[in-house]
Amino acid sequence: MTQTTTLPPVLLVGCGNMGGAMLDGWLKEGLAPSFIIDRHRESVPAPHHLVRSPDDVPDDFHPAMIVLATKPQKVDAVMAAIAPFALRAPVLSVLAGRTVAGLSDALADQLPAGSPVPVVIRAMPNTPCSIGQGMTVCYAPPIATPAQRMLCTRLLRAVGDVAWIDHEDQMDMVTAISGSGPAYVFLLAELMEQVGVAGGLPPELARQIARQTVAGAGALMVRSGTDPALLRRNVTSPGGTTQKALEVLMAPDAWPATLATALKAAAHRSRELSGPQPVS
Repeated sequence: MTQTTTLPPVLLVGCGNMGGAMLDGWLKEGLAPSFIIDRHRESVPAPHHLVRSPDDVPDDFHPAMIVLATKPQKVDAVMAAIAPFALRAPVLSVLAGRTVAGLSDALADQLPAGSPVPVVIRAMPNTPCSIGQGMTVCYAPPIATPAQRMLCTRLLRAVGDVAWIDHEDQMDMVTAISGSGPAYVFLLAELMEQVGVAGGLPPELARQIARQTVAGAGALMVRSGTDPALLRRNVTSPGGTTQKALEVLMAPDAWPATLATALKAAAHRSRELSGPQPVS
C-alpha cells in the first residue's frame, strides 16, 4: 500500500469526477491533501482528510493552494465559506465554464471591502489524471506569482503532463480537445468493438482487441515521439486493408469534417458556459 505524505497544505473542495480523478492520482504518487471537502461523498481513498463542509476546516488552517473541483453549478454554495481561505492562498479552479474573472469576482463579493483581489488560476485536466496519464492545461492571470504557478505545476504534474497558455480564451479549444477528448477515444473503442461483434467476432474478443489497439497505438505515439501522420503512413501499405479503410475515414466529408464540426461545437459550448471573457 502506498504511504501517503502531506503536500504543501492543500484544500481540495469537491471530490466528484475530476476532483476524484486528481485525488486518485495524487494518492498513487504518495501525496495527500490536508483537507477534502465534499458533503455528498460517504468515503474517499483518504478518509481521515474528509470533511463535510468548509465550516469544518479549522479557522487557523493556512493552505498553500485551494483546489476548487466542485460541480460548476454548485460552486456558488461554497464561495462564502472558502473566501477567507482565498485571502491566504491562490485558488486553482478545475471547473469547466467558469472564468478567472468570474470566480475572482464571486470570491471578492464574499470578502470585506478593500480586501486583496483573490488569485484564481484556471486549469482544464482530464480523467486520465486518475492513473497519472492526464493532460492539464492552465491559465494564470498576471497577478499570479511564479511561485504560485510552480506549485500548480507540481500538483498537476503528479497526475500527468502540464502545459500553460497565455490567453484565457484559448481554454475553449483546449476543453474541446483534451478536456472532452477522452470521450472521443472511448467512443472509437466502443464503435470498433460493436463493428467487430457485428462482423462475427465473439464479444469478449472484440472488446479485448478494440481496447488494446487503442491503448497500444496511443502508447506508441507518446513513447516514440513520432508525428502521428508519419505513424499512420508507416502502417499504411499501398493497396492494403488499412489504405482502404483510411480512404473512407479521410474522405473530405468523413472524419476531417466530422471531427472539426464536433470540436467546434464543444468549444462553442465552452464559450457559452463561460460567458463573456475579458481580453487577457
